[in-house]
Amino acid sequence: MNGSWTRSVEPVSPPELRLDETIRESLTQALSSIPDTTTLIERFEYVAATHPASIAATCGSDQIAYSDLNRTANRIARSLLRLQPANGGVVAIYIDRSIPMLAAMLGVLKAGCAYLPIDPGYPPARVLQTLEDASPAAIVTSHRLAARLPELSLPALLLPQPEATEDDANPPLRSSADSLAYLMYTSGSTGKPKGVLVTQRNVMRLLTQTDHWFHFDETDVWTMFHSFAFDFSVWEIWGPLLTGGRLVIVPFEISRSTEEFYALLSAERVTVLNQTPSAFYLLDQVDAAGPALPMFLRTVIFGGEALQYPALRNWFQRHGDAKPRLINMYGITETTVHVTYREVTAADAHAETDSLIGEPIPDLQLHILGPDLKPVPDGAEGELCVGGAGVARGYLNRPELTAQRFIPDPFSASGGLIYRSGDLARRRADGQLVYLGRNDHQVKINGFRIELGEVEAAVAAFPGIRQVCVLAHPGPDGRQRLAAYFVAETAVPTHTLSEFLAARNPAQMLPSFYIQMSAFPLTSNGKIDRAALPGPVSGSIPPSAEARTAMQQRVADIWSEVLEAASLSLDDNFFDIGGSSILLIRIRKELQTQLGREIPITWMFEFTTIRAIADKLSDAGTPHSHRDSPPSTAPAAALDQAREQARRQRDAFARMRTAKGGRS
Repeated sequence: MNGSWTRSVEPVSPPELRLDETIRESLTQALSSIPDTTTLIERFEYVAATHPASIAATCGSDQIAYSDLNRTANRIARSLLRLQPANGGVVAIYIDRSIPMLAAMLGVLKAGCAYLPIDPGYPPARVLQTLEDASPAAIVTSHRLAARLPELSLPALLLPQPEATEDDANPPLRSSADSLAYLMYTSGSTGKPKGVLVTQRNVMRLLTQTDHWFHFDETDVWTMFHSFAFDFSVWEIWGPLLTGGRLVIVPFEISRSTEEFYALLSAERVTVLNQTPSAFYLLDQVDAAGPALPMFLRTVIFGGEALQYPALRNWFQRHGDAKPRLINMYGITETTVHVTYREVTAADAHAETDSLIGEPIPDLQLHILGPDLKPVPDGAEGELCVGGAGVARGYLNRPELTAQRFIPDPFSASGGLIYRSGDLARRRADGQLVYLGRNDHQVKINGFRIELGEVEAAVAAFPGIRQVCVLAHPGPDGRQRLAAYFVAETAVPTHTLSEFLAARNPAQMLPSFYIQMSAFPLTSNGKIDRAALPGPVSGSIPPSAEARTAMQQRVADIWSEVLEAASLSLDDNFFDIGGSSILLIRIRKELQTQLGREIPITWMFEFTTIRAIADKLSDAGTPHSHRDSPPSTAPAAALDQAREQARRQRDAFARMRTAKGGRS
């Protein structure tokens, strides 16, 4: 395994490779010692040649071995080359998350091009806007999705294609480490998305430079949870493909259901999970509510938004902090996904209210700079700027913005660029870096500049608060007022929280509104959907006019808030009007908080109308525990759904892999 990293490695028969300990050790060592001139395709083909029969990816009931994935990508590459894209050009990929999507990414790189991922969930206007700006040489898509773009005049490769018409041997290498790997679009402050140009060297060093922390290998099972048009997916996809692991591509509908995703983690024996904090908080709720499923996680990696350490207390109480390890990684698309590393401990969850982001990846340098682009003193707030090998080339077709954000590195004698992130940070006296939020989240309150991230940190310090989001809203007089949205373990009286903050913050940093929520709405990328948060002065959603008792009114109010429904009938079935198991768990928690007593989870699934659960709660008195409650006589099928689904999936995958000789 050591020695030449050329593409002429001859395949070895699968039985000699799949579980051989020397192979595994060699692959692990090789990742951290790969020459910086190695391309993504060279490394992938090396992995495919060394254990060809191992399963590279699964998606639902579909699976593909490394050798088959490599051959499929080779056929796609040759088909693309007949469309004559310029070497080093861009090819768009407009395919649902699937194994063909994965093969298309590899095929584009094998053809000497960079891939442009476009999420099929985007509105057609956004897709056309991206294609117009990027001007790709071709597009890889499906017949169904191509029909959505009738205005498109672009050479297209439509999948699936006949397998027998193409040579499936590895084509000649057509790229170098400094060739583009992908063009990924991010939102822009002007409303126009901007395309970030990232090289293969940028991506490869992300894995090699973090190997001493993670030691990923062929025994790991990863999930691709996020859209492949979101940069977190770069880490999710290339992490397993370059280390011989298995990638579980999470179908979109499962990624939207926390309970089903929780079951999938167990069924697929996932070991490496990548999540935005907001998505993980929901997973934590499902894990806490039960039924508990066996988990095989060894590493959970956070990214995409600020991590609020107190929100992890309950998780650590149940699982400890040894397995899985929880890792916080601050990152930016323009600096290739991840920038820093910090392992989070149970002690952190109880002691830290700052969003600590840890140490830089070894080949990166972090600077906290003032408006004059000079370092600020420790403890002072400044803009976080990143230099080193992860910095991308810049923005496509945006020379002025590139010059503004990618500037010559004044701290390096060898030249290079540093990226001005637009994020704010400060360095504590103990040397720890604290993430403070975006500099464009600064607002003026009565003439004072207020950083919303700082207010969020203050609210998060209140005992029992798990998540916080602070926004500024204009009042009737036009002046900005702060609104603090939060999720807490129990009901938090407004006056108590206000007094807590008044003792710590100046008047201009005190919220005018406090909105407690059962959970935050999320975007398709798993981040808090700030635009979907309710207005602070709009009042509560009108309860059902049918309610005749105080308990019915209480239940109706909670249902209305959670379901975002203005009018409900006492006899509406919860699951017929948009309810789900996770929403029912939230309702149970809110009822327990308001009533000050525990409610058996089986009741929530058995009594699924406002009238039924309100009557049950009124008749039951004050049960003290699940053991004190009467046994349910009705089937609790919804309660057992996650457990049963996980069992069926485990059995099905075990049978399938045993039959096909794949890894179990």
